[in-house]
Amino acid sequence: MSRKAKFDHTGSSFDDFLEAEGIREEVEAAAIKAVIAADLQRAMIERKISKSALARQLATSRAHVDRLLDPHYTPVSLETISRAATFMGKRLQFSLRDAAPKPARSLKHQPALGKSPRRKVAV
Repeated sequence: MSRKAKFDHTGSSFDDFLEAEGIREEVEAAAIKAVIAADLQRAMIERKISKSALARQLATSRAHVDRLLDPHYTPVSLETISRAATFMGKRLQFSLRDAAPKPARSLKHQPALGKSPRRKVAV
């Protein structure tokens, strides 16, 4: 039986922790879906749109609308989200950004640039 090696998270970021656990993409997708679902629900309330009316407009079932609005259900197509947003007078906008660069490793135990480490010479 293999056990996962313990990882000392002291001084690391939350992203480092998620990466080490192998769940970063899953957590990011869930967070994005939760924000989208909350935004759609807020727009529905503001515009007084029922789930049934949204389902009719999207030519889908109310159960599908429930999944669209469920913050924990991530496999919803971008097309469905975009169509729902458009019906509610909203626009879906995405952007890709460069991933945050990894922080430089500590130079504490490395020699300064251009200098060689001192060596003790026996006399």
